[in-house]
Amino acid sequence: MTSRCWVGKILEIINIREHPEYLDRAVDYFASKWWVPRIVYQDAISHSITTDSPLPRWYLTLKGDTIIGSFGLINNDFNSRQDLYPWLCALYVEESERGHALGARLLEYGRAEAAKLGFNKLYISTGHIGYYERYGCEYIGNSYGADSEPSRIYEIATEWSNGFE
Repeated sequence: MTSRCWVGKILEIINIREHPEYLDRAVDYFASKWWVPRIVYQDAISHSITTDSPLPRWYLTLKGDTIIGSFGLINNDFNSRQDLYPWLCALYVEESERGHALGARLLEYGRAEAAKLGFNKLYISTGHIGYYERYGCEYIGNSYGADSEPSRIYEIATEWSNGFE
């Protein structure tokens, strides 16, 4: 499996499992962007490096040496729909880098990675309405988190053709 993906001339997507030297930076980055405590990311990402299981996987987008985006592929996104997987989680693009379709590229790369791992579909849990639909995701219902609040679930096939190899 390819461990690095060049997006354009200056952006690179890396898989933390294949680049464990980024572990601490990845943990800090994910924890700084989401409500999940740092210890949860530390535990999840460090074990993702050593497991034989296909999931979880965590990715960073680099512009030079600067992290400008992220996402993960996981078994469950802290929600009630444990019958669905894998989940694309923690998709984030720095505000200064938005407006250049980088989020769409990360979604496509996540689809490609899920396909390589043998999954036919990918799921997303979000409160966003309108964003994921632009990229072919279909709203299939709600799930519920520990706070009992509903979250929208989107599904998308893992077929892809953007040539990220």
